[in-house]
Amino acid sequence: MDLEQLLNDVNNFVWGPVMLALLVGTGVFLTFRLKFLPWKNLWYAIKMITQTKQKHEGDLSPFQSLMTALSATVGTGNIVGVATAMVLGGPGAIIWMWISAAFGLSTKYGESVLAVKYRETNSVGEMAGGPMYAMKNGIGGAFGKIMAALFAFFAVCSSFGIGNMTQANSISAAFATSFEIPTWVTGAVLVVCSLAVLMRGVHSIGKVSSIIVPSMAAFYLVVTMVVIAVNFENVPSGFMTMLSMAFSTEAVAGGVGGSIVATMLTAMRWGVARGVFSNEAGLGSAPIAAAAARTDHASRQGYVNMTGTFFDTMIICMLTGLVIASSGMLGMLDPATGKLFSGAQLTILAFSTVFGEWARFIVSISLALFAFSTILGWEYYGEKSLEYLVSNRTVIYAYRFIFSCITFVGATQTLDIVWNFSDTMNGLMAIPNLLCLLILNNKIAEECFHFQREVVEKEKNGVEVDYQWKADDK
Repeated sequence: MDLEQLLNDVNNFVWGPVMLALLVGTGVFLTFRLKFLPWKNLWYAIKMITQTKQKHEGDLSPFQSLMTALSATVGTGNIVGVATAMVLGGPGAIIWMWISAAFGLSTKYGESVLAVKYRETNSVGEMAGGPMYAMKNGIGGAFGKIMAALFAFFAVCSSFGIGNMTQANSISAAFATSFEIPTWVTGAVLVVCSLAVLMRGVHSIGKVSSIIVPSMAAFYLVVTMVVIAVNFENVPSGFMTMLSMAFSTEAVAGGVGGSIVATMLTAMRWGVARGVFSNEAGLGSAPIAAAAARTDHASRQGYVNMTGTFFDTMIICMLTGLVIASSGMLGMLDPATGKLFSGAQLTILAFSTVFGEWARFIVSISLALFAFSTILGWEYYGEKSLEYLVSNRTVIYAYRFIFSCITFVGATQTLDIVWNFSDTMNGLMAIPNLLCLLILNNKIAEECFHFQREVVEKEKNGVEVDYQWKADDK
């Protein structure tokens, strides 16, 4: 067995049914454990996004922290991943993507709470937090430290592949196809742009993300709503097909799915897998950004970062799904290959029903912005994970430089072995993180119920509360 096949087999196991069941199962458990408060307080959480606790410890405002987390999660999965899920799992995969995201709210809340609760201050006065610190300080002992080291190692490896090369390759491929720009030119531009932002650290990433993420999301929301509005007569039937194929125990073909055949289990598998790939709930990456926020309570930032899953999967991915479902292009065969249209190609076809030739430019620009923001967010995740393993600041600056230069490799080369390895590392991150969530579920619940009693109920009644979170509260 060659190395590529071995990595492929390991990757299929890591992202197999057991892992997906653990990811969703943890979300279901935490939702019940927290008495559905993440669901009940969703609107409250959205309203808190722009609130800033300037006098409290932290490197970023709550908004910048959320945008940094969203910069890493809103990526190719929102465009390519949705189309792939709908082809491989049928239209019903979108419903399962939505369901997994609903329970993912609790997962994202829990891991973000622990990240803030157990964060530390590093040698240059910046906040350092994330699952590795929750494992070290929350679980403790040799077991907690081993879990922390493993998580940090997996995260650093993932940052170069899933968070860098795959994103850079998506950008260069899109620009080569739509604008006939050579991949080396795109790669060189990415290196320059990455260096300009990343070498200046977390504050630079936070500022750029707070501009790019809302702008690109607003642009994408507008163009998707236009397509849905124009094709609105197909939306009800498309949505009903999603529902019927999501819960069908037998293979179904026809309707909005064209020649696609999928069962409920297939829809569930691909919907959950692509949903997790998109919003990263349970992987433990987003809490690293949550730990940098200025906040008066761990639970407050937990709620703020939780909204990332809502915006990423429950809004953006659902809109992409409705665009494809209402376009009539799902299930169409490519005359050149005889295979189903999938990925970015399918999304472009769906947009072309309204925008014609402009569709490839719209999708390419959206893909480029989404992917570049992912590069920025994942550099921060990788840097903080490396910082946990190696505290030397020279090594950190070297990582920033190497990470920026690696975008050129990703833009100009297709390295399947590297991508399979990094995808496996991405999945392996989830194992210690989910174990940490389950082990420390009582700590999450204590923070949640305390914040609900002392802050949420008062603020909902119009009382302004700025809770003074004491060290012994940790």
